[in-house]
Amino acid sequence: SKREIKMRKLDSTKVRPLKSEQLLHIEDHDFALRPGFGGSPIPVGIDVQVESIDSISEVDMDFTMTLYLRHYWKDERLSFRSNKNKSMTFDGRLIKKIWVPDVFFVHSKRSFIHDTTVENIMLRVYPDGNVLFSLRITVSAMCFMDFSRFPLDTQNCSLELESYAYNEDDLMLYWKHGNKSLSTDEHISLSQFFIEEFSASSGLAFYSSTGWYNRLFINFALRRHIFFFVLQSYFPAMLMVMLSWVSFWIDRRAVPARVSLGITTVLTMSTIMTGVSASMPQVSYIKAVDVYLWISFLFVFLSVIEYAAVNYLTTIEERKQLKKRGKASGMYIDAVQAMAFDGCFHDTDVDMDLSAFSEPCEENETRTSETNISNADTTRLKRKRSLKGNVGRIILQNNHAIDTYSRIIFPSVYIVFNFFYWGLYI
Repeated sequence: SKREIKMRKLDSTKVRPLKSEQLLHIEDHDFALRPGFGGSPIPVGIDVQVESIDSISEVDMDFTMTLYLRHYWKDERLSFRSNKNKSMTFDGRLIKKIWVPDVFFVHSKRSFIHDTTVENIMLRVYPDGNVLFSLRITVSAMCFMDFSRFPLDTQNCSLELESYAYNEDDLMLYWKHGNKSLSTDEHISLSQFFIEEFSASSGLAFYSSTGWYNRLFINFALRRHIFFFVLQSYFPAMLMVMLSWVSFWIDRRAVPARVSLGITTVLTMSTIMTGVSASMPQVSYIKAVDVYLWISFLFVFLSVIEYAAVNYLTTIEERKQLKKRGKASGMYIDAVQAMAFDGCFHDTDVDMDLSAFSEPCEENETRTSETNISNADTTRLKRKRSLKGNVGRIILQNNHAIDTYSRIIFPSVYIVFNFFYWGLYI
């Protein structure tokens, strides 16, 4: 009546609806209910444009993706008259006053709608009631990764979309344009991965309390770039293993040289293994890189054990030779003890005088007579001349049979191991 209209105008607590709201008849309908409530489920089409894959985290087993999510449905309550049949476009302020699908991301950890400079939301309504609802979203979701072949692995991840409140009796989610509903930016790239494929699929999810729900999947396969790990892990490990083989060519009496080389390579391999483990999740199964590094570590460790065996067998052999020559063990100074005195390497075939070892190597120690100094210098000079002419012969004669076999066995076995390793995982 006219009186009610007049009272409504005088009521200052009510906000006058906007012109767009009057055109869409928003106040005339209850948009808390879905379109076609009580009838068949409302179809909601989805299409996605992936803008970027921002990061892949092996430690957290998740990925971060930025995408444009678009919804398509028809709500006859929003239909309006238009002489030119043009659509109307709105921003996010109208979203709270109408019904929109409640799509969420399954297994999502974090997500947000971009809001710079305003909320990245677009609503477009057509005269016949068709609606386009578009969002720009960044979402971080779980990706169940298998690292048994790391770093020669391929990871399959998926982003899953589903309605939170409406099951299949009320809302039917589907890909708007089939397989073409998923599009990607041509310039998408990742530092450690190569994107092999993007695909869209759909299925059903069941919850015991609420029933069956339509679910859409954005599937993508990521193949890891191996070159980074070759430079950071595999190549240094190869070098350490080959460096440990150098000890097989060093005189077996050079105890400090061979022991120092063995310990250095062992510690370096431990550092490489620790660095790789620190950047990976603490999984309970063995990864491919663990197999390679532990086998390489075993080769380095065995090279140290090899010299321990050589040194032990050399000591036993010299004691046997000493007994055969009938020399008193208390008066005998072997080559290892001689090296400890003057820092030189000796062999029984080299012309050396045992009295030379009684002379100290330090320059600050006093000498008792010029005669002893002259004799010691003469002896050292003879030994140096003898070593200069027979270095190659001495090294070959001082190499134990174990060293000779190790020069062939260690590289051969390591090459065979590399052949099977790369053939198995690539």
